[in-house]
Amino acid sequence: MKEQIDNLAFERELLSQGFRYICGVDEVGRGPLAGPVCTCAVVMDLEKIIEGITDSKKLSEKKREKLAVEIKENAVSYAIAMLDNYKIDELNILNATKECMVHSILSLDVEPDIVLVDALTLDIPYNQKSIIKGDLYSYSIGAASILAKVTRDNLMKEYDKIYPQYDFAGNKGYGTKKHIEAIKEYGLCGIHRRSFTKNFVK
Repeated sequence: MKEQIDNLAFERELLSQGFRYICGVDEVGRGPLAGPVCTCAVVMDLEKIIEGITDSKKLSEKKREKLAVEIKENAVSYAIAMLDNYKIDELNILNATKECMVHSILSLDVEPDIVLVDALTLDIPYNQKSIIKGDLYSYSIGAASILAKVTRDNLMKEYDKIYPQYDFAGNKGYGTKKHIEAIKEYGLCGIHRRSFTKNFVK
């Protein structure tokens, strides 16, 4: 029998310590060859728990879309930020991810009492706690991962209409065999990360 993960343990502990606005922040899109990195910061209403929130990668697209609507409707506040491929090439993906996370946190309508971050430490004026596999072990980070994933996936489907030869609707910018073959045949397009694709173009 699969062990059930209690992804509200961190939040319950923080609530017991007097923290009120607990923010979760996560990113999607660090690994792809194309498209932006997308981050979301969210402060959830912990009196209205939404069933099924977990690491977005463990959910079907249909389930993510449904949960994203519920999260937006029930969150105290959420903010989504993106940095494009040009900024990623300029800063490198780690720095771009951190900058994007900070931007989403600072865009919230409420000031968080503490920020739960998936595996990173950020330069922010708030208490923070870094949690390895945070999207799995923290309800708040899991909610952020779902909103970020749905937002970025939908954007990549729009890019697929502009650049249909790369199958962005299917691969979301990740380096699938078909995607890499398309790069070799057609070259790079306007949303490819040059720093990620050096090995595939002459």
